Amino acid sequence: MKLSKNFSLREMTKSQTALRMGISNTPTIDKIQNLKALCENVLQPVRDHYDRPVTITSGYRCEELCQAIGSKATSQHALGQAADFEIAGISNYGVAEWIAKHCVFDQLILEFYTGGNTGWVHCSYAPEPRGQTLTYDKDNGYRKGLIDA
Repeated sequence: MKLSKNFSLREMTKSQTALRMGISNTPTIDKIQNLKALCENVLQPVRDHYDRPVTITSGYRCEELCQAIGSKATSQHALGQAADFEIAGISNYGVAEWIAKHCVFDQLILEFYTGGNTGWVHCSYAPEPRGQTLTYDKDNGYRKGLIDA
């Protein structure tokens, strides 16, 4: 099932952990609609702008999968509203900065970024988007804004 021109439900629900543990990571219809909104409002515009594949490293996570990986069942991933991703050869800071300037989003987090293509971008979309930008690393925790290494 296509969620947008370049994104499928399969890639937004793929999980090696779910496969290994026999967890069905199948979203409900309302969560599929959330994934579609995320793809249409954030991921597809990023793909169109950079004209390169966007690699989804974590999309939808059912409650059981969230528990298995130590995440909260209240995570926006569990609602189908968030994805972690990167683009090979493109700075994650640059991608996050572009999203902040050109997309409507709920939360944008530059995670574990130390320069270049390190870490990943976490972005969510919700019906009433906050437009919140954060940077996260294990030494400093969450900090407001996008902080270049």
